[in-house]
Parts: sequence; structure tokens; C-alpha cells
Amino acid sequence: MKRFALTLDLIDDEESIKEYEQHHAAGAAWPEVTQHDIDAGILNIEIFRTGNRMFMLLETVDEFDFDVKAKFDAANPKIAEWEAFMWKYQKPIPWAKPGEKWVLMNRIFKSGE
Repeated sequence: MKRFALTLDLIDDEESIKEYEQHHAAGAAWPEVTQHDIDAGILNIEIFRTGNRMFMLLETVDEFDFDVKAKFDAANPKIAEWEAFMWKYQKPIPWAKPGEKWVLMNRIFKSGE
């Protein structure tokens, strides 16, 4: 299993953040999107928030590759629809590349190492 940490900001608006969280409440995410993630090799996704900053933890199969996932996503119109819908709540972090949403984080510490 692989684990990845990613980050993204939300638009800093209380009502917008509330709506975003409602779309991610248990059972509220689009089933086509969650099934697509499973089919892409994602075993578990957890999203945490403080203020308007979010942190996502992905657990994937060992073979998982972000480039392969990007191509898989691009071939699915429902994923494009979900991403466009979510983008109204999200904004890139200051150091994101143009067009980049979730930014991969580097692990800088692990206990026992």
C-alpha cells in the first residue's frame, strides 16, 4: 500500500465551506466518483480541514500512479463534471502550478526513522 498527503485551500467563506463539507458528508459524494476512485486503485481517502486549508490522505494500491490516474480521470465525463462543480469551492494554494488543484506534500518526518 502507498500513502500520499495532498493539500488544497477552499475559498475563505463560511457558507461556501459549509456547502463543500455537505457535499463530502457520509453518503453525499457522487457514487460514480467514489467508484471511479476505487477503480483507479485508491483504497481510502480522508480529508481534514482547518480554516480554509484542507489535507487529504490517500491510501492506494502499490501500483498506483498519478499520471495514470490523470488519464483515467480525463476519459470520464462524470469526473470532469465533479471537478468543475468542486472548483467553485476551491482555490489553489499559493505555490500550486497553473491548473493544479490538490498539491502533493513531501513527508519531512516519520517517527522511528
